Amino acid sequence: MGLNGKLVASFEVKCGGHLFHDLYQTSCHRVSNISPEKVHHFNIHEGESVKTGSVIGWKFNHGGKVNVTKQLIEAIDDEKKSITWKVIEGDTLELYNTFTIIASFENNWATWTFLYEKKTEDTPEPIYLLDFLVDVTKDIEAHLHKI
Repeated sequence: MGLNGKLVASFEVKCGGHLFHDLYQTSCHRVSNISPEKVHHFNIHEGESVKTGSVIGWKFNHGGKVNVTKQLIEAIDDEKKSITWKVIEGDTLELYNTFTIIASFENNWATWTFLYEKKTEDTPEPIYLLDFLVDVTKDIEAHLHKI
C-alpha cells in the first residue's frame, strides 16, 4: 500500500559512540540540560530506570511548537550500542499509526532509524524529526567534547 516507511541518518561523531549510548541509557534527563532550547523535559512514566519495558516521556520544541511523546523502550543492545523506542502516545501519532525509533552508536557512528506507518498517503516523511535528532546529537557531541 506504500504507507510504511523507513528513514535513516548515519553520520560520524568525533567522540566514541559508547558515550552517547551511556547517556541515553543512564542519564536521559541530562539531554534537556545539554540542549535546553530543543529538549525541555524527560521523565520516566513506568519503571524505575531506563531499561527494556520502561515507559519514558519527552517534551521538546520543534519548529516553534512544543511537542510531547511517550515511548516504550522495546530493546537495549549494549553490544551494538543501540536502543529501540516505540512511540505509544503524543504528537507524532497524529500523523503516523506506528512509529519506532532506533538509535545506534557503534564506534564513531551515530545512526538514527525511523520505522513508521503513515496515516494517509499525503502524510509527509518525518524528515523534520530526523533533522531534529541529528541537531540534538550534535549538541550532545559538542557537550561531550567539553568534558
